[in-house]
Amino acid sequence: MGMSVTISVATEQDAEQIFRLQYLCFQSEAALYGNYRIDPLVQTLDSVRQEVAADCVFVARLGEEVVGSVRGKVTEDGAAAIGKLCVHPRLQGHGIGARLLRAAEAALESERGATRFRLFTGHRSEGNLRLYRRVGYRTVGRAKGDDGVEMIILEKQAGQYAATA
Repeated sequence: MGMSVTISVATEQDAEQIFRLQYLCFQSEAALYGNYRIDPLVQTLDSVRQEVAADCVFVARLGEEVVGSVRGKVTEDGAAAIGKLCVHPRLQGHGIGARLLRAAEAALESERGATRFRLFTGHRSEGNLRLYRRVGYRTVGRAKGDDGVEMIILEKQAGQYAATA
């Protein structure tokens, strides 16, 4: 009998696993854009530790292994910025990303008062765009990232949850 993937709030002890997982997962994004200086690949372990301590961070676990993570925080305009969603490549396509998003959205709304959710993804990241649209996000704009990658900005109102996640 196999183990189930569980979703939980990240702890300080998870920071190093999140850091390593993020580095692994974002390699394919970097290759897609020919840019290995994208933020998730240049972020420091100390910075990840700070986010785990201050932000709303969830992890997906398979036993003791962190196999997915997502982060969010409420911005000045009341929107929750959600970012760095990643799932281990061997477990992608099984709904873990959608479960992580839902957990972060629920906590950001109920515990931190978010009125809507906002996230960014690269304009060539079709798999990411499919997931975000499937769970209710809509394109609201474009922006150039600090790393030069053209980003699509997506949002949805709090309380709008997809029935299939």
